[in-house]
Amino acid sequence: MSTEGHNHHFGTKVLPRNQLPGLTVFLPQAVLQRSFSLMVNSFTQGLCHINLGALQRNFRRCGDASLLMPVIKADAYGHGLLQAAHALSDCGARRFAIGVVDEGAFLRHYGYRQDIVSLMPPTSMDEWKKASAENIAPVVCTFDDLAKARTCGSREKPFDVAIKIETGMHRLGFREEQIPSLVETLKAAPEIRPAYVVSHFAVSDVPEEADYTKMQYDTFTRMSSALKEAFPAIQRSLQNSAGAIVFRDAPFEVRRPGITLYGGNPFYGTSKADLGSDFEWVMSLSTKILQITELRKGETVSYGRTFTAPRNMKLAVAGGGYATGVPRLLSNRLEALVHGRRVRQVGRVCMSMLMLDVTEIPDVKAGDDAWLLGGTPAPGEKAVTPQDWADMLGTISYEVLCLVGSLNPRVYEYK
Repeated sequence: MSTEGHNHHFGTKVLPRNQLPGLTVFLPQAVLQRSFSLMVNSFTQGLCHINLGALQRNFRRCGDASLLMPVIKADAYGHGLLQAAHALSDCGARRFAIGVVDEGAFLRHYGYRQDIVSLMPPTSMDEWKKASAENIAPVVCTFDDLAKARTCGSREKPFDVAIKIETGMHRLGFREEQIPSLVETLKAAPEIRPAYVVSHFAVSDVPEEADYTKMQYDTFTRMSSALKEAFPAIQRSLQNSAGAIVFRDAPFEVRRPGITLYGGNPFYGTSKADLGSDFEWVMSLSTKILQITELRKGETVSYGRTFTAPRNMKLAVAGGGYATGVPRLLSNRLEALVHGRRVRQVGRVCMSMLMLDVTEIPDVKAGDDAWLLGGTPAPGEKAVTPQDWADMLGTISYEVLCLVGSLNPRVYEYK
């Protein structure tokens, strides 16, 4: 089936451009164009706009598709698991990293045949069995994990697993002194096949911590080499978004880009910020203006009377609030785009409403769009980004994306 024009509209059948065997995916039109109403809050004027064209461009910026395992855990960081997998498959993605086994099973249900690695170990025997049945490679972090995995495979059909090793994150995985016993255990377990060995950088996005990152790199090299010698087919994966930039020439078979896929710069705010500045934000958030109202000098607006008008003002009351991912902590600090121009949010952010100062915006009316994230800025203006919110909240853009994407209905486009 031809995929001509696929970047401009959704079809119901997807055949990746590199024609990987077994990767034909059938998705209902409604699934591709809008997220499931049960997965997000559909009772809001807000809309999350997901630009899958930007997602694809970001993926290509990450390097050779044959080396990549895009991370689409947590509902693709709030962007939509199926829709992200669809777009990335069309770019030649051969693997996916997800958070839990059920995410992988969901992808299998919709026909995805790529390698799928679950980055968290199963927590029940039912989950181990599901991983085996769906051909999902879960991380194994302990000898107990290995024993459980072994019961789910056979000599005739070994169960693929990803060996998690501890290199300095001090979270999950086998320590270096356990590697000899691990190798012997794996050699004595034909029911399982170590398909991957993985670890994770702790501070690869912090240039001042370069020595620690290099220590992790060296530790991973030693530990994974022992496994590679025993199992030559095993694929090694260490680099996250920042690590893939810092160690572009690392000899490991697989890289796992995460935040860069969605537009985040892992080096934002550091001396190496320019290294990650080419990625495009994939998510935007719009809402509708409900009413234009007057706020006279000396009057206050919203709960707590935290804002007093210093002059006669024109306010736009817009849909959206903390129930839809707009943090109340950002009250009187937010900005938005209205008619392409930045305007200030005033007063407390409510559960489902917020107020914008549109005094200087002519012809604004109820029904117009207010862009809380993204949108098209007028000349000389800049759109608000997830990083702007993260800066004000003292957090990271990952959190903003997951929050906003999970609390608003999503619409998808390629542009």
